[in-house]
Amino acid sequence: MLEIFKQTGALLEGHFKLTSGRHSNTYFQCAKVLQHPEHLTVVCGEIAGHFSHKEIDTVISPAIGGIVVGTEVGRQLGVKTIFAERKDGKMTIRRGFSLEKGERVLVVEDVITTGGSVLEVIEQVKAAGAVPVGVGSVVDRSNGNVRLIDDQYSVLSMEVVSYDPEECPLCRSGVPIEAPGSRASIGGPAA
Repeated sequence: MLEIFKQTGALLEGHFKLTSGRHSNTYFQCAKVLQHPEHLTVVCGEIAGHFSHKEIDTVISPAIGGIVVGTEVGRQLGVKTIFAERKDGKMTIRRGFSLEKGERVLVVEDVITTGGSVLEVIEQVKAAGAVPVGVGSVVDRSNGNVRLIDDQYSVLSMEVVSYDPEECPLCRSGVPIEAPGSRASIGGPAA
């Protein structure tokens, strides 16, 4: 899987501000992998395969990065797919999407660093009275150290260093920073 990221130019090196607000010298641009249908099918097939034994009614993803992954995982599982998005800085379920009490929900994301967006989505699922049954992601930057739910699966799991902005050695060295994440795309602060 790491080779696919390298071949598609999706594994970037430099100085990046992540969606979580942390800084890193490595950035996974999953969209560059997922733009290729053959990779999208394989990557999402691994997530769907891991959760195929569970009873799942709906797949939900945080916007924007998780939408493509969630939609394809939902398609492969044959279930409804929806997404949550930020409104006034808070992850919410909108656009007429809804969850019912007792509905069994799989949360799917592209990249997990701290898990903040996924946790916000899980809270929205619970607030609706639905049941989060698992979390699937393409990349887990924490190498399994960020546990959000009992059944959590990532296609690619590796520890990639990230820093609090105040402690970032790249900032101290004056390396220019990029913010390629999705929050800037949807009206929020730069990712």
